[in-house]
Amino acid sequence: MATHPLWRPFIADGNAARQSQRVAFRQVDPGSLQDHDPHRADAFARVRDLVAGALGADHTIAHVGSTAVPGMIAKPVIDADLLLPDLGDERTWLPELEAVGFRLVFRDVIAGDPHRQLTLGDPNTNLHVWQPGAAEPQRHRLFVEWLRSHPEDRQVYADAKAAAVNAGNGLRYNDAKAAVVHEIYERAFASDPHHTHDAQPRP
Repeated sequence: MATHPLWRPFIADGNAARQSQRVAFRQVDPGSLQDHDPHRADAFARVRDLVAGALGADHTIAHVGSTAVPGMIAKPVIDADLLLPDLGDERTWLPELEAVGFRLVFRDVIAGDPHRQLTLGDPNTNLHVWQPGAAEPQRHRLFVEWLRSHPEDRQVYADAKAAAVNAGNGLRYNDAKAAVVHEIYERAFASDPHHTHDAQPRP
């Protein structure tokens, strides 16, 4: 069966499993779901400028996640993907980001790609750091683009977010909505005119 190059298998408790890779806790809690705030674009610009001031302006950084999707409810946290060719040599970039307020909270591997997650208190931010060519930031951009252009899936995802918050079943927030995220990706992959993708239903 053919699969989209950005496809990866469904993992029911992936966020819970990665907690062993945590090295610190975030400065500010994520908070509760809120209606879309158009000022989130300005908040991302502040994050982008902080990163550029610390590391130079020649790095790719993208606003991803729900705050990048107009009309989408979201926790008031900016998600951003930063690409660094020297990810493994933290001495070349981590002290500079820490000096402007970022904190390393995860050092792990996601879908085979090295990953670092940093947080920032103001604006409340998840900064995901990857090497160029990593699959996950490409997936993030595809997901945002799909939600921006497909209001029906935007509503499906919003409903899943609300259900994840209200479930009270002990699942972490990201794991509680992971099944819906997988299904949305399936539709996005199947609609990609550049790649063949046969349905890969989750177990």
